[in-house]
Amino acid sequence: MAAESFVGWMTSIQQQLESTLEHCLPPAASEPRALNQAMRYATLEVGKRVRPLLVCAAGELVGADSQVLYRIGAALEMIHAYSLVHDDMPCMDNDVLRRGKPTCHVAFGEANALLVGDALQTLAFELLATPLANVAPATQLIMVRTLAHAAGHGGMAGGQAIDLAGVGQTLSLPELEYMHLLKTGALIRASVLLGAMAGQGLDATQTANLDHFAKRIGLAFQVVDDVLDCEADTATLGKTAGKDAAQDKPTYVSLMGFSAAKRFAAELRDEGFDALQGFGPAAQRLKDLADYIVDRSF
Repeated sequence: MAAESFVGWMTSIQQQLESTLEHCLPPAASEPRALNQAMRYATLEVGKRVRPLLVCAAGELVGADSQVLYRIGAALEMIHAYSLVHDDMPCMDNDVLRRGKPTCHVAFGEANALLVGDALQTLAFELLATPLANVAPATQLIMVRTLAHAAGHGGMAGGQAIDLAGVGQTLSLPELEYMHLLKTGALIRASVLLGAMAGQGLDATQTANLDHFAKRIGLAFQVVDDVLDCEADTATLGKTAGKDAAQDKPTYVSLMGFSAAKRFAAELRDEGFDALQGFGPAAQRLKDLADYIVDRSF
């Protein structure tokens, strides 16, 4: 597909997702006003929406209803936004800039930021637990469980705990990979799987292949993030550049070097592409997103 075609598709999804989030988040003028405003500040008009894009690409692969995919994508984006709010707080990474603007705790105070994370997480599960068109209740229950596992101690939260414990430590490559398969990869993996669950059922082999694609691309996302943290400036990234090195965190760059890390990201993408071979042209959007993730410069 031409690059313009993919960009047009991506822009349309991002706009639809923004409208869905706008509708699902509490109004800024309603009470508790400070909390509602902070929730919207942390979630709206920010980010590339990679996780909802993956939801929609996987959902299109199986003929899922677009409105259902936007709802699932909104739930994923709320979980992601909550994680960033909490990660930036003084008790975690203590950062003052996120997505090109002051972090939530800087703009609204630490107490409100903590509550924003709590409220976004619970709202995400409320969205996913509300009946979804053409999705069987039993499937929806599996979807809720899938997101819960990806966000919890066996996924994103667990990965963050390992990351915090790893400051100043030297991790092996397998240990680093395990940490990021949880911290970053689990939610990306869930995005692909949830999108696929919203449509016509895949067989066991197809599901396993799609899962392998998601794991490889989730890890590639983090490898590229590590490279950009060292190569790009703060204005380009929209967050504090060089933070990992300043905090003495183990990264793919610190363990492998720039060139090897870039090669590794490309190898992960190739492995992901191999997993999609059985889907044919229908998987093109997933491949486009893999290219976007690995080749991005911001």
